[in-house]
Amino acid sequence: MLDKVSLGFGKKQLVEDLDLRIAPGDRIGLIGPNGSGKSSIMRMFAGEMVPDAGSVRLQKNARVGYLSQDLDETSDLTVLQTVLGGVPGRPALEEAVTSAESAMAKAQASGDEAAMMDVSADLAEAHERLANFDLHYAEHEAHRILAGLGFEPDEHARPMSELSGGWRMRAILASLLFSRPDVLLLDEPTNHLDLPTVAWFGGFLRQYSGAFVLICHDRDFLADQAGRIVSLEPEGVRQFRGPYDQYVKHRAEEEIVLENQARNLAREREKTEQFIERFRAQANKAKAVQSRVKALAKMDEVQTFVRRKVMGFSFPPCPRSGDVSLKVNKLDQGFGERKVLDGVDLTVMRGEKIGIIGVNGAGKTTLLRTIAGEIEAKGGSIELGHNVKLGYYAQHHADVLTGSETVLETVSQRNTGASETAVRNMLGSFLFSDEDVDKPIKVLSGGERARVALARLLIAPGNLVMMDEPTNHLDLESSESLAKSLSTYDGTLIFVSHNRSFVRQLATKIWNVESGKVELYPGTLDEYIERSGSEKPDDKKPTASSALGVETGKGAGAGGEAKSDAAVPGESRSAKKARKREEAQRRSNAGKKLGPIKKRVAELEAKIEVLETDQRARNLALADPATYNDAKLRNELLSAYQRDEDALAEVNEQWEMATVQLEELEAEA
Repeated sequence: MLDKVSLGFGKKQLVEDLDLRIAPGDRIGLIGPNGSGKSSIMRMFAGEMVPDAGSVRLQKNARVGYLSQDLDETSDLTVLQTVLGGVPGRPALEEAVTSAESAMAKAQASGDEAAMMDVSADLAEAHERLANFDLHYAEHEAHRILAGLGFEPDEHARPMSELSGGWRMRAILASLLFSRPDVLLLDEPTNHLDLPTVAWFGGFLRQYSGAFVLICHDRDFLADQAGRIVSLEPEGVRQFRGPYDQYVKHRAEEEIVLENQARNLAREREKTEQFIERFRAQANKAKAVQSRVKALAKMDEVQTFVRRKVMGFSFPPCPRSGDVSLKVNKLDQGFGERKVLDGVDLTVMRGEKIGIIGVNGAGKTTLLRTIAGEIEAKGGSIELGHNVKLGYYAQHHADVLTGSETVLETVSQRNTGASETAVRNMLGSFLFSDEDVDKPIKVLSGGERARVALARLLIAPGNLVMMDEPTNHLDLESSESLAKSLSTYDGTLIFVSHNRSFVRQLATKIWNVESGKVELYPGTLDEYIERSGSEKPDDKKPTASSALGVETGKGAGAGGEAKSDAAVPGESRSAKKARKREEAQRRSNAGKKLGPIKKRVAELEAKIEVLETDQRARNLALADPATYNDAKLRNELLSAYQRDEDALAEVNEQWEMATVQLEELEAEA
């Protein structure tokens, strides 16, 4: 808990006399604008920052897991080693086993019966503790979590140093989820997760028994997860017991109440001052005037609702283009031997707002970059419509803004025809005012650079805007404000976003990029989800379909066939029949294979149970000093223990492979 904590940087006071307690099972949403101190509060809880005043206290033996936005460290450990090593205590247990085995070998070599009896007890205890540890932190659970966060099985052995920043963050997140700390501190955990993975992660958190504190700019995710809101407001830290949507409603009601109170108090103060002024000089009113003077002195100051500044921008009408803004024909794209886009055909009409979804690595960013001309297509053609002027916001645009140019200069360079006043007005809409516009880009935070990159685009947006993850690095209110601003844009918008709330507010059409193709859906995200089925993420490797409710090949209801019955634009009746026959045959083939593999999994599970039961019995026997009175029995137990320990590792590996195979077949059945 934080007890009377104060923290500031320079002249800026972030928090003062803050009391904040995390109770067991708490699900706290920490909200506030960029720079208000959210991450600093997280770092104080994690022990990475010391407050200026007050204290940070943790319950004895409580474990805290912290996911920071800044993950600069790299490691030569593999992804799986990183996840397994995230649980404190395992190295010490393994060292204790190794040490005991070494001591046993020395005792056996010397033939010292007494020493062997002493060491055997230590060895048995060390093995028992390690077995109990592995029981609670089984390796197959690590594989399950990695699959849920989007890692392919062959990626589990990749060194962390080879991963991009986003995938390293996923691996660290997997390590935290696997270790199951008492308190999870999650600072923007969805920043590098695609929509399917966000859905899986949300399902995991809903079942998580520990407490967590969550910073997130995705309103829908925050509303789904948080049951208590801690908000850093202009007047101080506010705490509200309830979900985020109720907090927003409560805050709006509070605004009305405070405004009414302020209005009534101001009216009463004004009347009192008028009475005093009018009758001050009249002797017969002296007592009444004095009474009013005392009443005026006791009156509270007029308290008004303090609104914090939020970025916002309204688009002027953009130049009209032809009816067709963009035409993509047989587009092929890839890198080396890997084909990312395969014969993609797309038509974009003027005024459409298209949300692109799909798993990371499916090709969403590649599609945008190819259309924008940042990378050359391997095949096919891209045609902009009549009078179309393209504006493009990429994820890396904010990252490359690191020079010594000022904010004002950086945005002015984008539109040399705009006056300085116009540029300053634009920057004011993005919360850069007065001396802020003269700051060098290199001193800005990630969120500030993202706002500069957005301002650069929107100072001259054109009539076709493409945006790749525009809400990354923006706080919750800024993300919602950007969506509101873009809703006023009368041009054509194509965007990639993992932020469900952002997609829901803007998209009138959905493109799902998957397996080199682009599935087109002429409707909103909610309509797409409704067509696809209920939103039920599972533990298998997520896809865009599964995360939004489509379990490939499975019925939407009893006996239903969500995939087969869904209308495919332009599909003939004969083609539909052929497709349904093919899907039925595939399900039949998968069904025939299910029985044997289910039997195999059950047999392996039974074998594991027998081996584990035998090992526990041997542990107890080896812990009994009387065992060492019989050298033959002792040696037989030690030999059997080592033999079955190896067998158990092998059977566990077979079970994991069989389970993965079973999940794949169930997905097809």
